[in-house]
Amino acid sequence: MSGADSIRMEKLCYSIGGRKILEDFDFLLERGVNRTILGISGAGKTTILKLLLGLLQPNSGKVYLGDVCITGASEAAFMQLRKRIAIVFQGGALFDSMTVGENVGYRLFEEGRLSQSEIEQVVREKLSFVGVEPALDLYPAELSGGMKKRVAIARALAADPEYIFFDEPTTGLDPIGVYNICNLMQRLQAGGTTTLMVTHDLATAFATSERFTFIHQARMIFDGSETEMKTSENAEVREFLTPTEDSLFV
Repeated sequence: MSGADSIRMEKLCYSIGGRKILEDFDFLLERGVNRTILGISGAGKTTILKLLLGLLQPNSGKVYLGDVCITGASEAAFMQLRKRIAIVFQGGALFDSMTVGENVGYRLFEEGRLSQSEIEQVVREKLSFVGVEPALDLYPAELSGGMKKRVAIARALAADPEYIFFDEPTTGLDPIGVYNICNLMQRLQAGGTTTLMVTHDLATAFATSERFTFIHQARMIFDGSETEMKTSENAEVREFLTPTEDSLFV
């Protein structure tokens, strides 16, 4: 696997308000390897996604997108690289004043490379893929939580990214909504899209990922497969997978 086919962090440190979030953190996401980042609330999982996207800058260390170091790069220089990645935020982050169709086509309209008819075709294709094409002319306030997540996925797909990051994609969804999101992620993966997810939902993680990274106290304490994780002797990993009375009120 070449450097051009990966996203990685090297010796990355990030603190906020004097609190260490990541310390000497190394991370690798290879094309074609679908991964989930796990850890207790506040461990820094979403922060990793923001650092990989260049939305936050580390205190030290470097982030590479392919062979290019993006740490400290200008917004203009980073825009072209960012097109390779899309993110589905936890709440969907749809624009309330825009219809579903306008939300999905927003990035394409901004880029100005396609005609309006071409954008409309892409929008319908992506909405059809996630099963919400009938909602084309609705506004986010008219959608259920599960539909908002699927529209957010359609918007992420509109630019045909190589990587899609998912931030807690099944939070607040009922079992049918969770099933739909897992199914969509599996279909994306089958089509060649690499996914990186942060979640507390172990069932979703095990259904959609093959590698798992566990963060504890600003450091990676586990990296491996589902089998390796379930048989790990690491106390924090075991407690996370199977909480005990020691976990009460912690």
